[in-house]
Amino acid sequence: MPKLKTHSGTKDRVKLTKNGKVMVRHSARNHFMENKSASRKRTMDGMQEVPGKSAKNIKLNLGA
Repeated sequence: MPKLKTHSGTKDRVKLTKNGKVMVRHSARNHFMENKSASRKRTMDGMQEVPGKSAKNIKLNLGA
């Protein structure tokens, strides 16, 4: 059986932590930012953990 290829789009958008958590950028950070409050924008800073089955599917795409 040949090796599975890493999904390039997933590789660019996702980070795996040392403990195996899948981290992604928060959504809704691209445009219409002037309509959002400062506290809401601060909440969306940084990375967000992907829950459950979605994380499992992402790990399969990464070959991890």
